[in-house]
Amino acid sequence: MKTDKHLGKQVNEHLLKVGVETPMNKTGLHMDSPVIIERKFREIMEALGLDMNDDSLRDTPERVAKMYVYEIFNGLQYSNFPKCTTVENKMKYDEMVCVDKINVQSNCEHHFVIIDGFAKVAYIPKEKVLGLSKINRVVEFFSKRPQIQERLTEQIFHALSFILDTNDIAVQIKATHYCVKSRGVTDTNSDTTTSKLGGVFKDATVRNEFLNL
Repeated sequence: MKTDKHLGKQVNEHLLKVGVETPMNKTGLHMDSPVIIERKFREIMEALGLDMNDDSLRDTPERVAKMYVYEIFNGLQYSNFPKCTTVENKMKYDEMVCVDKINVQSNCEHHFVIIDGFAKVAYIPKEKVLGLSKINRVVEFFSKRPQIQERLTEQIFHALSFILDTNDIAVQIKATHYCVKSRGVTDTNSDTTTSKLGGVFKDATVRNEFLNL
């Protein structure tokens, strides 16, 4: 995947400005993060009473550290922000562009268990048109960090609004939270739906068109 750390920095500054950035310290992920996570996760496994000399468990802390930093939480590094190619809207297209059933796989920041679902994202072009796969990439980027679904929805909305220079954006996420499904109330059937609508999507007719697509 092509990345754009300069755009990532701009998006980061924009999310901080509108107040929807993920709470992070100034250092964030850094070169020593895998080593630190490996050491700490080994301590967690030992505290659970697991035999760390067992050949099945011995390398688990290293595997978890790599998974956290390079896979499921790599959205914490804005150097990984996807390159978002836009083109001038020469064709003057002014109808809804909607991408549905975008895969969402994230982790609840309260229990560090899975959030699994789909996103629907739409916008109405003004001066810019965005490559369709880039919408999926933006959703993926913000999913790859500890999240609450409400903030994830807001981050996707505001990032795309910044990139496309328009408020005519709509985002809806429907997901299963394993902190609800596999622990606590253990409700295996419930889903959570969140949405963020801006610009013309606030109009009842356009809103209904988006939600019913």
